[in-house]
Amino acid sequence: MALPVILDVDTGTDDACAILLAALHPDLDLRAVTCVGGNAPLDDVVRNTLVVLEAADATGVPVGAGAAHPLLERPVDARHVHGPDGMGGLSRPDPTTQPDPRHAVDLLRDTIDAAAASGDPVTLVPLAPMTNVALLARMYPDTFARIGRIVFMGGGAMVSNATAAAEFNVFHDPEATAVVLDASADHDVPVTMYGLDVFYEPRVTLAEAERLAALDERGPGALAGGLIRFMSERFRAEDATIGDAGAVAMLVDPDAVRTQYLPVRVELAGTWTRGRTIVDTRDWTGDLDHDPHGLAHAQVDVALEIDGPRVARLWLDTISGGR
Repeated sequence: MALPVILDVDTGTDDACAILLAALHPDLDLRAVTCVGGNAPLDDVVRNTLVVLEAADATGVPVGAGAAHPLLERPVDARHVHGPDGMGGLSRPDPTTQPDPRHAVDLLRDTIDAAAASGDPVTLVPLAPMTNVALLARMYPDTFARIGRIVFMGGGAMVSNATAAAEFNVFHDPEATAVVLDASADHDVPVTMYGLDVFYEPRVTLAEAERLAALDERGPGALAGGLIRFMSERFRAEDATIGDAGAVAMLVDPDAVRTQYLPVRVELAGTWTRGRTIVDTRDWTGDLDHDPHGLAHAQVDVALEIDGPRVARLWLDTISGGR
């Protein structure tokens, strides 16, 4: 049976790569996509998400608009990376579909509860600031406890990007990540962190992108090829990461990623380190016994190594349909 999945996104070029993979891979059953402000403002995120699903011929997947702003922070988008519309300015036509009338948090609640009732709990994959997921944890804790697993793109054990200390998704709403990690520990929801330590490794070349783009005029190949071309040109490289898509890929090929079960907390107060994921790699009890902070409440499977070419090949094969 295909794995039931919900994506929470801020689409975003690499979110688009992830949505295509989740919508097209036969081992995944994409039940819903919820949207949050992040890489781009919320209206652009919703439009981009509908465009990607239409390209993948997955217009039956409900899309919910959620939080436009972080819990406490002022929003800071990443259009300097993803283009003025958040998706590379590819000039795709407006979507013919509309978002679901439910708020993203209500769509999450309904979809998670329905999957749990059927005996096949959903895997929630946040690829964005976790504002929507934190609101779910606070508003509907019983529903949150019914999530089968959370695999989120965010943070890093040793790598950062938005600041010298913090990765963008966590930096954008650090309180939300902290809430989700604590709620996961409270409700025994397993969590995997797919962070910047592995994020950049699965890469697709410009030549491979051109082969994708030649497969169709308006379908997944054209969109995927255009996204890789845009990101390659943006960073003046001959290839580009598929980014968030790696977190989706590890659902169907977990052996491509090495994880370690470690305590993780989020820095909320540091002047230079706010938004950093503190991944505790210590293994000597002497240090632990003398630490006034103790171990973090949340224990997380942290992705530390990845077979990048293997994950990129899975993405390419899925988008192309093996052609």
